[in-house]
Amino acid sequence: MQTQEVHIWLKIEEVKALLDQDFTTTDLGQLAYFLGIKVHRTEKSIFLSQRKYIKDILIDVGMEDCVAAPAPLSCGLKLYTDEGDLIDEPDVYRRLVGRLLYLGITGPDLSYCVQHLSQFVHTPRVPHLRVSLHVLKYLKGTLDDGLWYSAQSDIQLSAYSDADWSSCQFSSRSLSAYDVFLGNNLIYWKTKKQCSVSKSSAEAEYRLLEDLQVTNPLPVSLYCDNTSVEHLAQNHIFHDKTKHLKRDMHYVREQVEDGFIKASHVSSSNQLADLLTKPMASSQHQVLSAKLVLISKVHLEGGV
Repeated sequence: MQTQEVHIWLKIEEVKALLDQDFTTTDLGQLAYFLGIKVHRTEKSIFLSQRKYIKDILIDVGMEDCVAAPAPLSCGLKLYTDEGDLIDEPDVYRRLVGRLLYLGITGPDLSYCVQHLSQFVHTPRVPHLRVSLHVLKYLKGTLDDGLWYSAQSDIQLSAYSDADWSSCQFSSRSLSAYDVFLGNNLIYWKTKKQCSVSKSSAEAEYRLLEDLQVTNPLPVSLYCDNTSVEHLAQNHIFHDKTKHLKRDMHYVREQVEDGFIKASHVSSSNQLADLLTKPMASSQHQVLSAKLVLISKVHLEGGV
């Protein structure tokens, strides 16, 4: 073993010895499966997937033989609170959404659809259930997909942020999303509704930047596809239309000035956070999923 690996191994043994002083423990070896998550290791990577958990869901709802769908949601899909009949057993829908939420631990590609479907758990209707079952068809086709983490990646932080302006039909609030990478490894992602109504797409995306509070000593490259946001982050002048952002959003500009954030433009076609804010055509969905390092275990075993 290399010196660094020996050091890590000794630290692990030290922690285990401390635990043994107060607890009866059993060493089960390297983690292989935990709470529905399969951990596949190679010498230079770790692969996380939930194949068994997905199969259990498909069997429970009688869809183990369903035809796979290429994307979790249809492009341009809109769901409403009062459209369609109420379902007879709302707990069925609630449980399914809860299980999809858990699948999101290894599936950033599910982030938007889970957020969207979660809005209807109080009074689920037939269209909501139908769409949730369509998500299962997508999962049938991605059984072997999961997150891949390379040990050879660097430790430079970068993030992609996006906001779908005024997308909420109930409150006109915008939907925010971001992906955070450590080198090439996706370590955090989130889709959430903003707390207040934004008056423009630039304002919606600028509010999103404030969520990414940065303490990393290296400059974090923050990619967005809205040039107005980049200008707001770097321009000291608040214009009449943006003065109301001054008190809430000064944090972002301070981080830029102090060199902790480097705001960079990215084309919409390469905006990885887009996958977390809206339903997409299957071709674009698959392209962005691959860029989030969502790969198939079949490819991994083939040497990818």
